[in-house]
Amino acid sequence: MTTPTNGDTVTIDYVLKRGDGEPVGTTAQSGPQDVQLGAGQIFPQIEAALTDMKVGDEQSVSIPCDSAFGERQEALVVDIPRENLPPEPAPQPGMALQAQQQDGSPITLYVVEVGDTTVKADGNHPLAGEDLTFDITLRDIKQAA
Repeated sequence: MTTPTNGDTVTIDYVLKRGDGEPVGTTAQSGPQDVQLGAGQIFPQIEAALTDMKVGDEQSVSIPCDSAFGERQEALVVDIPRENLPPEPAPQPGMALQAQQQDGSPITLYVVEVGDTTVKADGNHPLAGEDLTFDITLRDIKQAA
C-alpha cells in the first residue's frame, strides 16, 4: 500500500474535538472530505500525519491553539450601535456579520449578545483559544498526475 505525497488528493473522515474532548465538528453528516496535500487546505500538522498513513489508517492529531486559531483577543469583542446595522435580518446570537477592519481588510464578527441599543460581536474565530484534536481516517488516495 502507498502513502500520499504532496500534490495528491486524499479523502478523509474526521472528528474535531476541543482540548476538553468535546466534539465540535465531524464529517459524519457531510460525508468524507477531499483535500489536496500541499495546497494549504488543512493544518500542516494534519498534512504531515496523512503522509505517513495508508488507506484505512486512523490517527489523532493534536494542534495547540497557537498553531490553530490563536489565542482569544478581547480587543476583537466590540459593541456595535444597532443603528449601524441593517434592520433586516434582526441580529441574533450566533449570526455572522461581515465588517472591515481599520486597515480595510475584511473580518467576520459573530453576534454574542443583542441589547436594546447595541449588539456585542466577537471577531475571534469560534475556536480561538482552544487546543484542538482531529481524529482522522484516511479513506482514499488519488495520486497527482
